[in-house]
Amino acid sequence: MVRMTIDQQVVEVPEGSTILDVAKRLAIKIPTLCYLESLDEGKGASCRICVVEIEGRKKLAPSCGTLVSEGMIVKTNTDRVINARKLVLELLLANHPLDCMTCEKAGGCQLQDYCYEYDVKDTRFKGGEVKDYPLDSSNQFFYRDQNKCILCGRCVRVCNELQCVGAIGFDEKGFKNNVTPPFGEEIAHSSCVSCGNCVSVCPVGALMPKSKEKYRTWEVEKKVKTTCPYCGVGCQMELVVRDNRILGVDPTQGLPNNGLLCVKGKFGHRFINHPDRLKTPLIRKEGKLVEASWDEALKLITSQIKAIKAKHGPDALGGFSSARVTNEENYLFQKMVRVVFGSNNVDHCARLCHASTVTGLATTLGSGAMTNSIQEVLGAEVIFVTGSNTTETHPIIGAFMRQAKAKGAKIIVAEPRRITLAQEAEVFIQLQPGTNVALYNGMMHVIIDEGLQDMDYIKERTENYEELLSIIREYNPERVAKICGVHAEDIRKAARMYSQAEKASIFYSMGVTQHTTGTQGVMSISNLALLCGNIGKESCGVNPLRGQNNVQGACDLGALPSDLPGYQKVFRSDVIKKFEDKWNAKLSSEVGLTVTEMIKAGEAGRLKFLYIMGENPMVSDPDLNHVKKALKKIDFIVVQDIFLNETTDYADVVLPAASFAEKDGTFTNTERRIQRVRKAIEPIGDSKADWEIIMRLMNECGYKESYGGPSDIMNEIASLTPQYGGISYQRIKREGIQWPCGTNDHEGTKYLHKGKCSRGKGLFKPARYVESAELPDADYPYILTTGRLLYHFHSRTMTGRVEGLNQLSPESFIEVNPLTAKDLGVIDGELVKVISRRGQITTSVKIKDIVDEEVVFMPFHFADGAANYLTNSVLDPIAKIPELKVCAVRIEKIDHNGG
Repeated sequence: MVRMTIDQQVVEVPEGSTILDVAKRLAIKIPTLCYLESLDEGKGASCRICVVEIEGRKKLAPSCGTLVSEGMIVKTNTDRVINARKLVLELLLANHPLDCMTCEKAGGCQLQDYCYEYDVKDTRFKGGEVKDYPLDSSNQFFYRDQNKCILCGRCVRVCNELQCVGAIGFDEKGFKNNVTPPFGEEIAHSSCVSCGNCVSVCPVGALMPKSKEKYRTWEVEKKVKTTCPYCGVGCQMELVVRDNRILGVDPTQGLPNNGLLCVKGKFGHRFINHPDRLKTPLIRKEGKLVEASWDEALKLITSQIKAIKAKHGPDALGGFSSARVTNEENYLFQKMVRVVFGSNNVDHCARLCHASTVTGLATTLGSGAMTNSIQEVLGAEVIFVTGSNTTETHPIIGAFMRQAKAKGAKIIVAEPRRITLAQEAEVFIQLQPGTNVALYNGMMHVIIDEGLQDMDYIKERTENYEELLSIIREYNPERVAKICGVHAEDIRKAARMYSQAEKASIFYSMGVTQHTTGTQGVMSISNLALLCGNIGKESCGVNPLRGQNNVQGACDLGALPSDLPGYQKVFRSDVIKKFEDKWNAKLSSEVGLTVTEMIKAGEAGRLKFLYIMGENPMVSDPDLNHVKKALKKIDFIVVQDIFLNETTDYADVVLPAASFAEKDGTFTNTERRIQRVRKAIEPIGDSKADWEIIMRLMNECGYKESYGGPSDIMNEIASLTPQYGGISYQRIKREGIQWPCGTNDHEGTKYLHKGKCSRGKGLFKPARYVESAELPDADYPYILTTGRLLYHFHSRTMTGRVEGLNQLSPESFIEVNPLTAKDLGVIDGELVKVISRRGQITTSVKIKDIVDEEVVFMPFHFADGAANYLTNSVLDPIAKIPELKVCAVRIEKIDHNGG
C-alpha cells in the first residue's frame, strides 16, 4: 500500500494506482477526454485536461497516467490547474465547428460540458485553417464527422486494442492529423464490423448513431441496466428510455464484457418497439388467426389441455421451452408441463445445439457446463478453438481472444472453414466436417507418443487411462491426416503447442456438438484436457460456448425431459418426492420426449397438444418438411412469442409475450453467471411477461399457486436447485454470480473442478472415429455444413426487424469454393437449386475460398431458402441431438429458359 495526500485527504491506496484511480475512489472530480477505464491507464494521456499539481514537481502531470508514490501530495483544483484545463479547451475549440453548442450530441458532449463547467465561451486561437472533411455515412448504423473530432484517440484505441479489428487509425501529422480507415476509405469499405464501440466512447459528435428517433441527452427519462438478449456471453448494457421506447443502448463496465458490445448488442434493439410486435392474443377461426381477449384464449387452451389429457393421457401433451426467456420463466414452464400436463415432455433448443455437451461433460467431469470464466481467456497461453466461429457467434469472447494474442497467447484453430480467427492462428487445421473425434485422437496420440502428457495429474485426478491408451494408439497423425484431409505435421504442431503450455484452454461450439458423434466429440475434448492436466485450473478448461442468451439457464432450470431443476433426475424416487412435496402435486417419473422425439410423435399421431414458447422450429429444426408434416398433424398448438413467425402459421392460439426489455428476471450466461434482466418499459400493447402468462394458465387449469413477481420464483428455485441455492435478487443486484453457489454466503465459482472433478476423478472416455451418417456420393457430391452469421441471430425473429442488420446480411446464400463454382458453371450471386435427400431450396451463390472444394456452407437463419429443408434429422443416439453439421447435397443451375 502507498500513503499519499490528495486535496488534503490522507489516504492509503494500492501500489500501482494512478492519481485518477484515487480521485475516482474518493469522488474527486477530474475531467477526462482521452481516458477510458477499460483501456490501459495512461497509455493515451494525450488530451492533458486531467492534469493535476504534484508538490515538488515543476510541470503539471496527467492524472490518468501518473502512478502514486509514497508521500505524494496532489492538488486537483488549483488556479494553475484550472487555467491549464481552460487552455486545453480553448485549443480544442480553435478549429472545432461553429455549431458545437447546437449539434446532435448537445447535452451529451463532454467538450461542451467542460466548456460550460470552466466558463470557456470562446477561444483566443481563431483564424487558423478550418477542417473540411466530408461526412462519412457509409456505415449502416453510424455517421463519421471528422470535423468534430478532437483526436482524443478513444475510438482508435477501442478498435485496435479492445475490439482488435484495426478498422481505423491516425493519419497524417500536425493539423491534418485525423482518424480514418486505411487509405482514407469510407468506413464501410474497411474491416469495420459495426460493433459501435467507437460510437459509445466518442466524447463529442464525431461519431453519432443513425436513428429515426432524435433526442437530446436531457430528454432521456432513464437508463436501465440489463443483460443482452442475444448470444450466451451475457453482455451488460444500459437501455436508453423515453416515452416507453428504447432509443439506444450503451455498454457498461464490468463483467463479463468489460464495456464492449457487438453489432447486435449495440444496434439490434430496434425490434423492441417494432410495429410488427404481437399486441393481443390470436385464435384461429375458420382457418384465420383473429384477435381475442386473454380470458377467451386461456379458457380455450385450458379446455384443450383437459380434453386431450382425459382422452389420450398426459403423454399426449408436450412443450418447447425457450433459451430466450428468463430463468424464472423456464422454471415455471417446465413446472406447468410436469404439474398441469402431467408428463416430462418438456425440452428446448439445447437439444439442437448443446445436448451433447450436457451429456458428454457430465459423464467425464460431473458437470455439463463451461468449466472456466470468460475473463480467463485473457490469461491463457494457448487458446484452442474448434467447431466455433467465435468472432462471429460470440464476438466479445472473440475480441478477448485477440487481446490475449496481443499479449503473447498462441491460437490454434480447427474448423472446416477458414474463419477470420484462422488468420491469426499459429496453427490452422481445415478439417473435413464430421472428423473431430479423429483429430482429437490424433493430437492425443502425439502427446502420449512424445511423453508430453501430465502423468502426475493423470495418476492423482483421473481414471480409465489404460482404455484411452488402447484406443489412441490406433490414431497416428498420418492416419488421422487422411481421415480429416489435413497435414500430419499440423496435427503434431497443434498437439505440442497445446500440451506444452502452462495454461491452455479449449473453446468449442456447435461444430463439435451437432453430429451423430457429438457426445463422443465432447468427451474426446475432455480427454485431451484431462491428458494435459488442464481441468480445474485458471485460464484452462473445456469451454462450450452457448449460442443463445439463456440456453444455460434453460438447462439449469429443468427444461429437459430427463432432468428437474439442477439436473436432478426424474427417475430418482428421492428427487420426485422432494419436488412433489414442494409443488404439492403428483409427478411422473418417466423420462419424457425430446424436441426431435416430440416432432416424430406428432407426425405419428401420438402427440396431440404442443405448447411452443419462444421457439421457431419451422426454421431452426432439421428436415423442415418433416417438421411441417408433424405440426399439421398435431391437434392443438399454442405459440407464445413476440412476433408472428413461420411456426405461428400452424398455431391454433398465439399469445403475445413481452420482450426482455419489458420484464424482470435473470439470464444465466455461458460461463454460468446468473445476471439480472430489468424492466425498462411497459409491455407493448396487451402483451404480457411469459411468467405471467404461464402462471395465469396454470391457475386457469386448477393449479392455484401464484407469485408476486420473478424474485419470488427465484426464491423457489433457490430452495430446490442446489447450484442456485445462494442466489437472490439482492445478491446479484450489482453483478452476477457464477454457479455453483449453494449458500447465501458463497461467493460463486469462477472455475469448476478445482482440486477434484465434480464426479470425483475425471473419467477418460475414449471413442473411435465413426463416419457421419450421410456422406457425399455420385448423386449428392458435396458436404453441406451450416452455421451462424455475425449480423443475425437464430431464426431472425428479432434481427430480421432491424433494418441495418438486414442490409448487411439480407438473404440466404451458399458458400462455394472458386473451383467448385467453375465446375458448376455458376458465378457469384447466381441463384441455384440446392438439393438433399430430404428437400430442396433456391439460394444465391457466394464464391469464397474459405471452404474446400467438396464442402459448402449455409447460414441457417433465413426462412426463405432455409438450410434446414436440407439437413439430416438423424440423431446422436446418446444425446438425441441431430446431425445438423453434415449432410450430402447437390447443386444445380437454374434453367431460366424453362427447359
